[in-house]
Amino acid sequence: MYDVKSKKAEEFINHEEIEATLAYADAHKKDAALIDAILEKAKERKGLSHREASVLLACELEDKNQEIYALAKAIKQEFYGNRIVMFAPLYLSNYCINGCLYCPYHAKNKHIPRKKLTQEEIRAEVIALQDMGHKRLALEAGEDPKNNPLEYILESIETIYSIKHKNGAIRRVNVNIAATTVENYRKLKEAGIGTYILFQETYHKESYERLHPTGPKSNYCYHTEAHDRAMEGGIDDVGLGVLFGLELYRYEFAGLLMHAEHLEAAFGVGPHTISVPRVCPADDIDPDSFDNGISDEIFQKIVACIRVAVPYTGMIISTRESPATRAKLLELGISQISGGSRTSVGGYTCEEREEETSQFDVSDRRTLDEVVCWLMEKGHIPSFCTACYREGRTGDRFMSLCKSGQIHNCCLPNALMTLQEYLMDYASPKTKEIGGKLIREQMQDIPKEKVRAIVEERLSKIAKGERDFRF
Repeated sequence: MYDVKSKKAEEFINHEEIEATLAYADAHKKDAALIDAILEKAKERKGLSHREASVLLACELEDKNQEIYALAKAIKQEFYGNRIVMFAPLYLSNYCINGCLYCPYHAKNKHIPRKKLTQEEIRAEVIALQDMGHKRLALEAGEDPKNNPLEYILESIETIYSIKHKNGAIRRVNVNIAATTVENYRKLKEAGIGTYILFQETYHKESYERLHPTGPKSNYCYHTEAHDRAMEGGIDDVGLGVLFGLELYRYEFAGLLMHAEHLEAAFGVGPHTISVPRVCPADDIDPDSFDNGISDEIFQKIVACIRVAVPYTGMIISTRESPATRAKLLELGISQISGGSRTSVGGYTCEEREEETSQFDVSDRRTLDEVVCWLMEKGHIPSFCTACYREGRTGDRFMSLCKSGQIHNCCLPNALMTLQEYLMDYASPKTKEIGGKLIREQMQDIPKEKVRAIVEERLSKIAKGERDFRF
């Protein structure tokens, strides 16, 4: 039985409810009156149910599809403006005891060299990331209680936060590690993590169990209920995601939104972020072996419909995607992207390891500076801001500010100040010139004159060498 507030995975992600949702969407994919009514509701910026959003995703009326895209762009602009948050993944270890069929880290892969960073190697990686200009990291590690125990993750977080190199500092560490216990989530919270991210991979239980034949991750319910345990452990910023291509995309879309609805209903706080990776090539992995791949056009519609359905959530796209795809998705809903990323263990300091220990092939191989410059040329504001997390604006506090629109009073000033830091410390001459012009233009969009005056003063101080101002 479907129960959005249930703590049981098979009740809040209910197979029969998803099947009924898909049937309903199929029956109404050309129902102009219903689609209009759903779009009118979406314009209120309070979100849609998984069933309503599934009708939009299935819609076959081209004029209505164009309305969906236009609304997604408008909602993205209203909640996030032109700001794009920058981050980088940091792979600590590719030791893993799971048997995931789509991941090269799977235990049976004998081709990939296994590597675990020492704390000194982590230090070198972090300094390399700081020298690029990064302030926000997402930690990644395979599931291996022997090689990657929680104590190792906690020690790594402490190491990362301790490193101050020139003007560099990592100000927010998000963590993407395997499902664990409430007690361990409390320890991660105490270590000062930002968002706890865990991808479901697929919400289809039968497919999930086939794709995860061995290892702790094979337990569908334990994995699916992990965000609940994280919330119970005090982590109120959690991130969802599915790996599109493993199962039929409309099934995954409905499951993803049901998960978001569940968190909102059970804890009063929906997902802080939603990630939308697609299956792509990697060592020992052929994406053609998964027959549910999606086209760029469908991918774009998925992103637009998520943005319309969950207007408040941050949306993340990785370097799996090409620059052209990323550019299109930025317009439709994406608010966070990685730049200068390496998906290998030790990849920021040892180039030769890049192809050997990477989790997936990177399509966007540009440097962080090139990505920052590209974003600004397209009218976006690259933001290195971590203020909300550091000011305690997390969970329901962040969501209430976001949903009310009040977050704009902090976000644009913080984005401009952190961009100024980047320009002063790391940018190429071309990027610095474009960025300086963009900051001057965007200053006029700060609505409050008093805030604008404070930002002007702080930008001047940053130019003279002071750092880390925030609202």
